Amino acid sequence: MVAKRFTNKVIVVTGGSQGIGLACAERFHAEGATVCIVQRSPVEKFHSYSFDLGTEDGCEQCIAAIAVDHGPIDVLVNNAGMMEESTIENTSLDSWNKTIALNLTAPFLLIKFAMPHLKQSQGVIVNVGSIEGLGANPKHAAYCASKAGLHGLTRAIAIDHGKDGIRCNAVAPGWIDTELNEDFINSTPDPAYFRKNIGKIHPLDRTGKTSEVASLVAWLSSSESSFVTGQVYTIDGGRLAKISLPNS
Repeated sequence: MVAKRFTNKVIVVTGGSQGIGLACAERFHAEGATVCIVQRSPVEKFHSYSFDLGTEDGCEQCIAAIAVDHGPIDVLVNNAGMMEESTIENTSLDSWNKTIALNLTAPFLLIKFAMPHLKQSQGVIVNVGSIEGLGANPKHAAYCASKAGLHGLTRAIAIDHGKDGIRCNAVAPGWIDTELNEDFINSTPDPAYFRKNIGKIHPLDRTGKTSEVASLVAWLSSSESSFVTGQVYTIDGGRLAKISLPNS
């Protein structure tokens, strides 16, 4: 039997139509929450809102619409993001700006506009960062910069607004089985080989599930973590803890 930790809570999940965002939305819904998901295109699941989070107007209108429909926001999960494969020499300013806008500026704006509601509810913010805010994979300069910035923003919000009863934490997932990662696998020269061996870079000898990230997000959003704020929780199957050796 699933605990009902979020009954009568209004929870916003950006990028909630697939991957980690969808898993979080499903977990919150199962625990009794009113779940609002936000993405560019409408989705016939939960309370769906379609806004361009890459713009200030889109972020402001998003929060305003949800507040009008459902009242003060209790939990904001900033999950929407993008990633492009490019070295810094081949990254255009437009591509850089788009990545920073969605991965870092959008969470900043959504938190800014949601803050009056979060103060009223003494709410919670969970930012979905990445282990690439702590380390780096090749050709991910803009993505790494945006996620490192999101981790820093998490700590700053926690420091500034703890006095308001607001907690802010981040999760830093490693390799999780999502549509985005599946598309990446299919773009490699030998997808079958990559898929067979990707688990071996993790001490747990497998990749992660979106539901596992959702469990951590739900805990951070609940009263069970009431003395936890300003933290970045790595969830990567031990990948960053492992010191590599040849053929290991």
